[in-house]
Amino acid sequence: MTSFAARLALTFSLFCLLPAQAHEFWINPVPNPLQVGDTARLTLQVGEFFHGDTLPFAGPQTVALRHYSAAGVRDLAPFLAMRAALPVLALPLATVGTHMVIFDSQPNFISLPADTFHAYLHDEGLDFIKATRIAAGTAAKPGRERYRRFVKTLVRVDATAQPDNAAEPAVKDTTYAVRAGQRLELVPLSDPLTMAPGDALGVQVLFEGAPLAGALVKAWNKGGAGGQREGQTVIVRATTSADGQVTVNLPYAGQWMVSVVHMVPAAGVKDIDWDSLWGNLSFSVPQPVLVPAR
Repeated sequence: MTSFAARLALTFSLFCLLPAQAHEFWINPVPNPLQVGDTARLTLQVGEFFHGDTLPFAGPQTVALRHYSAAGVRDLAPFLAMRAALPVLALPLATVGTHMVIFDSQPNFISLPADTFHAYLHDEGLDFIKATRIAAGTAAKPGRERYRRFVKTLVRVDATAQPDNAAEPAVKDTTYAVRAGQRLELVPLSDPLTMAPGDALGVQVLFEGAPLAGALVKAWNKGGAGGQREGQTVIVRATTSADGQVTVNLPYAGQWMVSVVHMVPAAGVKDIDWDSLWGNLSFSVPQPVLVPAR
């Protein structure tokens, strides 16, 4: 098997294991702010509790890969089509302000034993699916599922520092709030990249462009290397209101991701009962800048 074929085989095998053995899927958030001229090195991650393994970007598993900034929208999917699977997507940052990268996956399929399926439904706030199965008399049958991933990450870019003075402040824009048209989408209601530890972030969950009520939203923070919380993950949970909105507190600096799962009856596919959609938003909250006492 060639190295390219081996990477693709690994890609497909990891995608197929996602719901059963490694729930979360995200773009690893890079530190911010970066500066104009820097390159953001983005990786796909798959794992549990915000700890995972790198999964390459690969054309066969990609429905959409786009870069949003004040300069407009750039389609990155053709870039993948011309290359082998990429462990790292190197994104040059030429524009001051907020940058957003979104990735939508191809559908994949899995069948889980009934008890495993129901446990995962409960963990993701989807007990209404179990109730539907009980009412239909199918609760003892395997959960046959088609799943897709809809992820995005945010990066802030400041102007390059000048030799004689500090860098100019970052240009504030609303790229963070752009609706990318993902089937399941997390849209921040304020700019996460301007948050400080202890701030509260509002997020709206959209399913097919409409607010999704009653969805379980999780916000994850991973303790950094060498700190008191090294290896520890904090999870904040909340449920969306009738307008699809939720507010989560961000008690710590560092890497954050916000995740949500939604499920509907499958249509147009044989031997599959459910369509699950997994949304994810990742970003970094910078450490507070300590101002020396005078």
